[in-house]
Amino acid sequence: MVSILKEAEAGIPVKELCRKYGIGNSTFYKWRDKYGGMETSDIKHLKELEAENRKLKQMFAELSLKSQL
Repeated sequence: MVSILKEAEAGIPVKELCRKYGIGNSTFYKWRDKYGGMETSDIKHLKELEAENRKLKQMFAELSLKSQL
């Protein structure tokens, strides 16, 4: 993902990259909006935080249901 975004920054046309990697234009632009300018380590850290956030939300929902009983 990062390498594809870097290739686009280097001037390779988006249509060409999408054909080369078998992704849709919309996927590319979603990646660019979310991960543009990030390094691989930044993306890994972001994904870890998102996973932790999902777990915490699930725990909160379960505790909320238990307290309502």
